[in-house]
Amino acid sequence: MSVMEFLLLLVIAGICGALGQAISGFSRGGIFVSIALGFIGALLGMWLAKMLGLPEPFDLTIDSVHFPVVWSIIGSALFVAVISLFTRRPYYTD
Repeated sequence: MSVMEFLLLLVIAGICGALGQAISGFSRGGIFVSIALGFIGALLGMWLAKMLGLPEPFDLTIDSVHFPVVWSIIGSALFVAVISLFTRRPYYTD
C-alpha cells in the first residue's frame, strides 16, 4: 500500500466518522477523532453485520483493502451514541 492509498483510506474513514457523528448528534474532537471513529465504526459495523447475516451494500477496495462504507457510518453512529450516553455535557445555570 502506497502513501497515497493510505491517505485516501484515512480520508474515507474521516468522512464516515464525521457522518456518524452528524447522525448521532454528538461531536467531540476534530478530524483525528472522526478518522478513529470511522475505523472503529467499520469494525463495529462489520461485526454487527456478520452477527445478523447482512451483506455489505457498498464496499470500497483500495489496493486489496476492503473498507465497508455503509457499515462504517452505521457503526460509528452507534459508537458515538453509546459514548454520548456515558458522557455528560456541563449544564450552566445563571
